[in-house]
Amino acid sequence: MDWISCQLPGGYVDEAGMIHRQAQLTPLSGQEEQFLTSNRGEARPRLVTAVLGRCLRRLGTISPVPEEIVRRLLVADRQYLLLKLRQAAFGNRVQSTIHCPWANCRHKVDIDFSIEDVPIVESAHKGPLYTMQLSPQAVGASEVGREVTFRLPDGSDQELIVPILAESEDAATVSLLARCIQCLGSWQPPGEDAIRALSPLARMEIEQQMEAAAPKVELIMSGDCPECGQAFAIPFDLEGFIFREMGSNRDLLYREVHYLAYHYHWSEQEIMSMSQAKRRQYIAVLAEEIEKLNDAIW
Repeated sequence: MDWISCQLPGGYVDEAGMIHRQAQLTPLSGQEEQFLTSNRGEARPRLVTAVLGRCLRRLGTISPVPEEIVRRLLVADRQYLLLKLRQAAFGNRVQSTIHCPWANCRHKVDIDFSIEDVPIVESAHKGPLYTMQLSPQAVGASEVGREVTFRLPDGSDQELIVPILAESEDAATVSLLARCIQCLGSWQPPGEDAIRALSPLARMEIEQQMEAAAPKVELIMSGDCPECGQAFAIPFDLEGFIFREMGSNRDLLYREVHYLAYHYHWSEQEIMSMSQAKRRQYIAVLAEEIEKLNDAIW
C-alpha cells in the first residue's frame, strides 16, 4: 500500500506528555471522494475530522488513530495533513480563482502556486499549555490576575464554534477563549463571563500570544488586482478548495468505477478502495490497449 509520510508542524501531546509528530496517511480513495460528494452540506470542521479519521493510519506510536485524537489535533496540523492528501491526489500545482476584496471591484483573480512553496511554520514550544503575563494596562483596576495559562485551538473547538460563528463573531471568540484559557489569575477555568469582563487590550494580548505560539500553514494570497490595480492580501480558503476539488464530480467517479468493473470484472469495493491516481492509471492503460486493438482491426 502507498503511504504518505510527513511530520506535523505542531504535534499531538498525549496524557503522558509524549509528543507525536510523525504521521502516516493513506491516499484518498474513491470511498472518501464519495463521502465528500454526499456530505457537502456538513460543517467544514466535521468534514476535516471525518476525512482525516479515514486516512490517518499512524501518529507517532499511536496506531490506529481514534477519531477523537484526530479531532484534538491543532488547527494547523489538520490543515497540513489535508494539504498532504491533496498533494498526493492532484500534485503540487494549485490553480484557482479568488475575488478582489475591494468592494468597488470584486473582479475574479486567477491564482497559481505550488504546494511546495506554501510556508509551514513549526511551533517552537509544543505545549500543550502556555503561560503569559498580561500587561498592567490590560489588567487596569480589574481584580483579574495578570497570569494567563492557555492551550491552542484544535479541531474540537472548530466543530463547536461553527454554529456560534454563524450567529455572532464576538460570541464565537468569547466561547473559543473560554475553552482554551485554562487559568486566568485565580480563576480555573475562567468561564465565558470572565472572558467578557476582560478589557479589549487583554483579549488582544491573549489572542496575539496564542497566534505566536501556534504552528501555521501560511496561505495568504497577495498581489495587485489586474482589473482595479489595487494591492490585496487575503487568506486562501484551503479547506473549501480541497473539498470542492476532491468531491467535485460523483458522476465521473461512478463512470470510472463502471468502466473498470466492466473491463476488468473487479468488484465495486475493490475499485472504490483504490486511490484516484491508481484508478486513473488503470483507466489510461486500458484506454491505450483498447486503442491498439481498434487500430489492429482497421
